[in-house]
Amino acid sequence: MKRSLLATLAGLALLAGATGAQAQAAGNTIKFGMCYDLSKAYTFVTPQIVQAAKDYATLLNARGGIEGRQIEVVVQDHGNEPQRGIECYEKLKREGVMVFDYLSTPVSRAVLPRHMADGNVMLQSFVGRGDAVDGDVFKWVFPIGPTYWGQMANNIQYIKNRHKGNLKGVKVAFIYPDYAFGQEPIPVLKTLAAKEGFQLQLFPNPMPGRDQAAVWTQIRRFDPDHVITWNLSAMHVVAAREMKRNGIAMDKLISVNWFNEVDIRNIGAAEAKGMKRGTNVVGGRDHPLMQQIQKEVYGPGKGSGDPKNMDDIYYNTGLAMYSTVFEGVKLAIRKDGWPLTPAKIKAGLESLRNFDANGFIAPVTVTAKDHGGGGKTRIDMWDGARWVPQGDWIAAYTDVVDQVVKEQSAEFAKTGK
Repeated sequence: MKRSLLATLAGLALLAGATGAQAQAAGNTIKFGMCYDLSKAYTFVTPQIVQAAKDYATLLNARGGIEGRQIEVVVQDHGNEPQRGIECYEKLKREGVMVFDYLSTPVSRAVLPRHMADGNVMLQSFVGRGDAVDGDVFKWVFPIGPTYWGQMANNIQYIKNRHKGNLKGVKVAFIYPDYAFGQEPIPVLKTLAAKEGFQLQLFPNPMPGRDQAAVWTQIRRFDPDHVITWNLSAMHVVAAREMKRNGIAMDKLISVNWFNEVDIRNIGAAEAKGMKRGTNVVGGRDHPLMQQIQKEVYGPGKGSGDPKNMDDIYYNTGLAMYSTVFEGVKLAIRKDGWPLTPAKIKAGLESLRNFDANGFIAPVTVTAKDHGGGGKTRIDMWDGARWVPQGDWIAAYTDVVDQVVKEQSAEFAKTGK
């Protein structure tokens, strides 16, 4: 009995020491949690975004960190499984993380109630539920930048411009993987169809989306003027093949933003000519921050991945996201001092004004009421060799999007769903 008691006390002492060391480490660093799908559905994008976040942290740490504090980016796989996302959140929360990022609509939806209850910050840039821009309801969620709802509205505005301001009778097909990510923009799309009078037909496609033959046959019969697709990764390649087989012109297609240079290579640069995408983030390496990372991080061999990934717009997407959240934390420290708390970080993010994420996005202004900050996108077209902007950054139908946001956020406030 005495030996057992001594062992128990020793164990408690070790635990207390470990906990104290953890707390001390947390006190000297700012931890950002990336609970990402690194093994299943989103592996086409997550490595590049993780790499960008780590590289930018390395650059800032070499320059003194954020207001003198070092940055630690903590990464863990959730496999796009909601329960594993919840487990990741709970684990990293115990380790002192106060800002979490999931890059998955189903996982972010599953973890969101815990963030609301605990008062920890969720970064939800470019993914997740569109009504989370309502800061009055989703106090701890920050979908900074365009949501899927805003992107869809902007796509419709582009189509409207192509038809000289009149969409009546225009046929729009929407093909999407039939789960939370693909279904997300449908409320806005339906609302705009009713408002503008275009003929909308939805074409859900079962996951994993490798067999699209039947759905593209249906689209051919619908004979749309425009096709909007919410495909991902290899789904783009399958879609291009089926479009060609069905005689549907490539220039009819507008993709969600998750359409990158790897997809173009897999389709074929010439074959993809005319395809368009809704674009959230400026691509290419010719940005000052990219050049600084190339020189100061990859030059001395401190990069966190293959430097070839810097040619991928998903790397730029990671820099855009973490430029924004690091800036919000910097503002939090300047405004309310150290130590950081989730409430201070929340206030810091709500202090972002006309911020363009180091030139990667259209400027955003985040407030306590608006956690999105503007929602501007543009349409880029592949011309056979490069992506060419088809117009300026816009935020269209903001009244319609705001109406749907208020309706959906009110429903969440009432039911929690």
